[in-house]
Amino acid sequence: MKVSVLDIQGKDTGRTVELSDAVFGIEPNNHAVYLDVKQFLANKRQGTSKAKERAEISGSTRKIKKQKGTGTARAGSIKSGVFRGGGRIFGPRPQDHSFKLNKNLKRLARKSALSIQAKDENIIVVEDFNFESPKTKNFTAVLEAFGIENKKSLFVLAESNNNVYLSSRNLKRAKIVTNTGLSTYELLNVNKIFLSEGSLEGIESNLSK
Repeated sequence: MKVSVLDIQGKDTGRTVELSDAVFGIEPNNHAVYLDVKQFLANKRQGTSKAKERAEISGSTRKIKKQKGTGTARAGSIKSGVFRGGGRIFGPRPQDHSFKLNKNLKRLARKSALSIQAKDENIIVVEDFNFESPKTKNFTAVLEAFGIENKKSLFVLAESNNNVYLSSRNLKRAKIVTNTGLSTYELLNVNKIFLSEGSLEGIESNLSK
């Protein structure tokens, strides 16, 4: 799959690159995508919700009424969950929601996500770029050049670039990652994906294993 290389002003540089069909042109595996997105969201959950159970409630341990002869249900503690102010019955406890997936499945999910976006023509290859200093207006100018200042975008770089990252940090709809930090969720949760020329070799190398 041949794609034109653009500069950060959105203009064609006259060069093209070949995107590997093994990464950008496979038949998407929807179940692999589902599992990888599910894991991503599950790993982000804090799992810190907690309610007090009857053993943790402060209160008297005296039996509140005699066992028989009252005409009502027997009750042994004011801290029982059936009374107002008592402990929560089967309340939430802190837990770890994360789970593991094997590497091959996660790799397949990322290739599926890239293939989906490539098929929808949402992948743009741009030449490697940098800013002299970290300024938000520099990155905003790039987004405006492509007409996506009000849309979600993902920029994939070959390596970490502090000036580019800091320039985009205040923009909620734009995200910067390196070719080793791709996630299926982020690949699908954007309108456009911008791949720097230098990142292509790393992406295809990581996902073609």
